Amino acid sequence: MKTIGIVGGLSPESTVLYYTNIVKEYRERYGNENYPKIIIYSISFGKFISLVEENRLREAANMLLEAVKSLHAAGADFALISANTPHMFFDYIASNSPIPLISIIDALAETLKKDNVRKVGLLGTKFTLTGRFYVEKLKKHGIEAIIPDPEDVEIVNKIIFRELTVGLIREESKKQLEEIAKKLIRKGAEGIALACTELPLLLKGTIGKVKFYDTAKIHSIKALELALSN
Repeated sequence: MKTIGIVGGLSPESTVLYYTNIVKEYRERYGNENYPKIIIYSISFGKFISLVEENRLREAANMLLEAVKSLHAAGADFALISANTPHMFFDYIASNSPIPLISIIDALAETLKKDNVRKVGLLGTKFTLTGRFYVEKLKKHGIEAIIPDPEDVEIVNKIIFRELTVGLIREESKKQLEEIAKKLIRKGAEGIALACTELPLLLKGTIGKVKFYDTAKIHSIKALELALSN
């Protein structure tokens, strides 16, 4: 059984979700407590966000890379970054990492294709929604990403950073996100990707007949399956 390495702290809430998802999924599948070893390296969320906002992107990427190297030194066989936005640096980190990395976007795309979803609405941070990395990676998998209108991007970003990353859960915010999701569905979305690992704190299951795709859970399960593989 392989040892899982998680780059955490991005935010603390999402780090908890990853650990919980892996353990719960293992228990449901096997009914015992012999889940894989998990090593977590929690970075400073505030410092990372400041570097990105100041456009010091190479420093931000290297911060994540050093965390991966630390996980390797601690005994991790592979690693994953417990957030969507830092995947803007995924290719750079993966190419310089001493251990394999699992991409949250590739894991999402694999799940969407199994469900025959070819158009997906994205909800996430402003970095994720306005950057091209997420849209282009999904496009390589043959999946079209539908982005919220600019004013809705700001609303989602505000809810994530001012509420969810500090553990604040508000019913009013849930309703706002659901209305934005409905707009994406009217634009043709066949599924809604929660492309921020904190969003499942508010959104779960389906909206109407359209499924919410919990990227944190999808990513976590992918890690578990890799840990259990020969």
